Amino acid sequence: MRQSLARLIDHRAFEPVIMALIVINAIILALETSSSAMAFAGPMLIALDRIILGVFVVELASRLIVDPRGFWRDPWRIFDFIVVAIALIPTTGPLSVLRAFRILRVLRLVSTVPAMRRVVSGLLSALPGMGSIVALLGLIFFVFSVISTKLFAAAFPEWFGSIGSSAYTLFQVMTLESWSMGIVRPVMEVFPWAWMLFVPFIILTAFAVLNLFIGVIVDAMQSEHADAAHDEREAMKAETAEILGELRALRAELAAFKAQR
Repeated sequence: MRQSLARLIDHRAFEPVIMALIVINAIILALETSSSAMAFAGPMLIALDRIILGVFVVELASRLIVDPRGFWRDPWRIFDFIVVAIALIPTTGPLSVLRAFRILRVLRLVSTVPAMRRVVSGLLSALPGMGSIVALLGLIFFVFSVISTKLFAAAFPEWFGSIGSSAYTLFQVMTLESWSMGIVRPVMEVFPWAWMLFVPFIILTAFAVLNLFIGVIVDAMQSEHADAAHDEREAMKAETAEILGELRALRAELAAFKAQR
């Protein structure tokens, strides 16, 4: 039985079928949010959703039977298991909120598509470097929040009445969303020199520190791509060496056959 399941999982059409089912399931879950679609084909959509969920359960069970140790050592398989397990929890009573989390099954595309896996792996490998940048950004926010609270709290208590409100206002300024007409110019009507605080803050955050995030992520992506390319080259070398070994053995057998004749 294990060998039959292994042949099924290793079949070249297996992964594309699972990917197609994930996409179809995403479409079904989206249609379930439409009252007109549910009125027209509600029972059919629910039945298809349950059938596809059953296929996912069988798929994960098959993978678990074929390689139980490898299954629990693979983070992507554990992710798939958690996503499918959430869908199996009864959504009645206080757990009815879990119905909204069924859409998480769409995230199985990340574990199924190799390119997406590399992107996520690159992001995870960038987390240590991003942590240092987040700490630097937090320090900048703290300094400017204290300064802006002391300077503008009396005139603009809604925006700068506390360190928390100042930090949120500065976050809006950093995102460049209505920062000039919505915040800075009204402040400059009372404090004409306020631009001397906001302009350096924007340069430090929006143009400098945030670009560091991009640099760290790009570097991590390049490293992940280089590692994947190296693994592919090593696999090709191993396969080539195996083929050459088989050719040498075949040549030796032919030579021995000719010698016997």
